[in-house]
Amino acid sequence: MKSRGALWAAWGVAAAVAIVHFAVAPQYDAFRNELYFIICGRHPAFGYVDQPPLVPLLAAATQAAGIDLWLLRLPAVLCAVFLVPLTVSFAQLLGAGTRGAWLAAIAAASATLVTAMTATLSTSTFEPIAFTAVAYLVTRALVLGEPRAYVWAGAIAGVTFETRYGVLFWAIALALGLLLAGPRAALRSRDVWFGALAAAVIALPNVLWQAAHGFPFLELVRNDNSGNFTGSPLGFTINQAFSVNVVLAPLWIASIIAPFASARLARFRFLSIAFVVMAIAIFVTHGKSYYMAGAYPTMFALGAAACARLPVVLTVLWAAPAALNGAFSLPLVLPVLPPHRLEVMLDRMSYRPPPVEAAGIGAPLMQMLSDEFGWRELARDVAAVYAALPPAQRAKAAIFASNYGEAAAIDFYGPHLPPALSGNNQYYLWGPRDYDGSVVLAVNADAAKWSAICDSVRIVARFGTSPYAMPYERNRPILLCQGMHPPLTQLWPAFKHYGIENLGR
Repeated sequence: MKSRGALWAAWGVAAAVAIVHFAVAPQYDAFRNELYFIICGRHPAFGYVDQPPLVPLLAAATQAAGIDLWLLRLPAVLCAVFLVPLTVSFAQLLGAGTRGAWLAAIAAASATLVTAMTATLSTSTFEPIAFTAVAYLVTRALVLGEPRAYVWAGAIAGVTFETRYGVLFWAIALALGLLLAGPRAALRSRDVWFGALAAAVIALPNVLWQAAHGFPFLELVRNDNSGNFTGSPLGFTINQAFSVNVVLAPLWIASIIAPFASARLARFRFLSIAFVVMAIAIFVTHGKSYYMAGAYPTMFALGAAACARLPVVLTVLWAAPAALNGAFSLPLVLPVLPPHRLEVMLDRMSYRPPPVEAAGIGAPLMQMLSDEFGWRELARDVAAVYAALPPAQRAKAAIFASNYGEAAAIDFYGPHLPPALSGNNQYYLWGPRDYDGSVVLAVNADAAKWSAICDSVRIVARFGTSPYAMPYERNRPILLCQGMHPPLTQLWPAFKHYGIENLGR
């Protein structure tokens, strides 16, 4: 940091972020995907159907000593905290002073879409800090003449690839920015190619795993019918503005325009181009709105540099409402309020944020928060039904869940139950686990469909009493199937489903 004021901005705001995240991290329960990551990580591999290996392995490691939701969320909290000083450092590298440092810090902390990425441990958790670090190191190599920074950027990109594949698009966008705006000589640098090699070597184990399994992730993408919620270009832009924090919109818009209007920032045009390329790619491919989250802190840093000469009064009058708006939006992405109060708040809002995918339609709370309810009750209800089976049936009974979230909840919160089965995503590759299908407890299953493959089917219980859980996880049946025909091992390919769009069917 170049000044004491910048230090206060970076670490003072970071401390506030830490206090909020640490206070509320375990307030509800584990998110659907967090449960799934834990179970995947307990089956160590170089890859999984729907994600690279690093997040599942990390999630499982946090729970090695038992259930601890606070520890599960710790990596996400640390990403949120350290993003602030990184963004401030980036802003100063680009030419921001103390005022710009405060603006960058507040933007990084109050961008609701970015905060959402660090609310749970997910494959998107590391993107804001990693994308920012990659762009920072590339810029540092150019500004300070430190070519080895390219190698570190490549290494970070490779590690990030092992959490989620989106970093590949950010790297391509940055390369296109350099190609179009320069300095093009950077692309001929030996260290740039060493960085690319480092990224490729780190990413290779997962690529080989995907290849060995027929690239299931690409099949999942082809199967994605979760709905096109990108809308028109104008609608997409407006949704981004409100999702990020509408008060910050002038900051990232300025970051796009300023390098083309100011000679002082001209050498940073490649960052603006990279952001626009990323946005166009996500829009054209109908990506979800949060796919842009990783790119925003870079633009906050560039925007803070562009606005570095604003009068102090004007900076304060802008930064304060941005911080307040971010604080008021926290209940939408963090478990700040009791669920009944959040439900009332959402009902009274004149503008309710739209769902990012079809699965989110009808969520009583925001989708991410609703998906943190009902999992312990599900495992409890399944355990009760399983325990009530006659011993002869229980000895050969399989538990089949309709989706990976239910299966993971049963595996995580039902330690005395046999491993759950599902045809959804990674669970499909784990197979029927030697069950023949003579007795199956089918969770959230369609009785009519199962009647066609079972000698007898009856509803033995229902689960889903939480009013805050997702609609397709409330008041759903648990079926007892007896006499599956043909046997489960032969029927298994028919249960295969890579994707998320039919959760609960």
